[in-house]
Amino acid sequence: MKTKVAVFFGGRSTEHEISVISANQAMAAIDKEKYDVVPIYISKQGRWYTGPLLTDVKNYRDIPALLKQSTEVYMRPVYGDFNLYKANAGGLFSSKGPVATLDVAIPVLHGSNGEDGTFEGVLETIGLPFAGCNTLASANGMDKITMKMILASDGIPVVDYVWFTDKQWFTKRDKLIADIENRLGYPVVVKPANLGSSVGIGRADNRDELIDRVADAERYSTRLIVEKMVENLQEINCAVLGDADEYITSVLEEPIKSGEILSYTDKYMGGTKDNRGMHAAKKRIPADLPADETDRIRFLAGETFRVLGCHGVSRVDVMVDAKTRQIYVNEINTIPGSLSFYLWEAAGIKFDELMDRLVRLAFKRQRDLAAKTVSYDQNIFALGGGVKGGVKGAKS
Repeated sequence: MKTKVAVFFGGRSTEHEISVISANQAMAAIDKEKYDVVPIYISKQGRWYTGPLLTDVKNYRDIPALLKQSTEVYMRPVYGDFNLYKANAGGLFSSKGPVATLDVAIPVLHGSNGEDGTFEGVLETIGLPFAGCNTLASANGMDKITMKMILASDGIPVVDYVWFTDKQWFTKRDKLIADIENRLGYPVVVKPANLGSSVGIGRADNRDELIDRVADAERYSTRLIVEKMVENLQEINCAVLGDADEYITSVLEEPIKSGEILSYTDKYMGGTKDNRGMHAAKKRIPADLPADETDRIRFLAGETFRVLGCHGVSRVDVMVDAKTRQIYVNEINTIPGSLSFYLWEAAGIKFDELMDRLVRLAFKRQRDLAAKTVSYDQNIFALGGGVKGGVKGAKS
């Protein structure tokens, strides 16, 4: 019997469409001789659907028509229940048998409500083996503020920054502006803390532009970060595959940007309006760098993956100051666009082998977790004397 691999994609995210593209690429690459693929599309309204038509990206040109020909499903939040159930009309739970019983999951959910640990927590609650970062690593990797704090504490170089919440910006704007100007100076880059794909990101060269950029960024996030801009910027990406204890790094790529900041169009449409995913973006592979810099970037990518406790496949984006050659880790993408398959193909690992490795990594982690104690069989309520203290709690 073939292993049933559920690929989750879409989601309530500004990167919804890119997730659909990445997932369709991944599903097409999975070896059908070894695995049965179960597509599970999450709509922008948060409803789950499955069906064979979901595996062809061309069908998403008319999503309402596509969903009418698909089956709405759900999973119960019960540990050990890996069944996919059909939902009744109106979204009510069905009492009928399962649509499918899943063996392993591969989340391909970019951005918020998917890559940030939210969905990973659902899978961990159910206990379904899955490839990719767990809840903690996903959350830390997604939030640019927390990520930089963790990396800096472990000696991994990051650019100087100031962070704050949207409420703090409203109540302490003058103080925050003074802090930014004194600590960083201009130019700076303003970002939502927990989004990817260059959404809400902008450069500010003076105070008025700073205020405008923050106003844009706070549309997307309650936590904001302002970074010192590396003006002589060379961006380099490196993928990492494995787990925090054993991993490999890919060849390096240098994305080609149309402006000062790599845009959403640069990343996913190759500078055009054609939706082809991250692999279509203009880039140099391998990046044209001296051997010592290549080794340093691969080392920092691996350390970022390790320190954050990552799993599966990630992509680490670094910034190089073209004048000083100083290298900074910019961010990690714990579910990278197109799963960075093009970087692994350049390293000699074909897309179908990448997917196979992800499945094996999921089962390996599940075996490792099964060896850990998570609860005790002993019931303290059944011990002699009972539990004292009532609702106020026992005293020690």
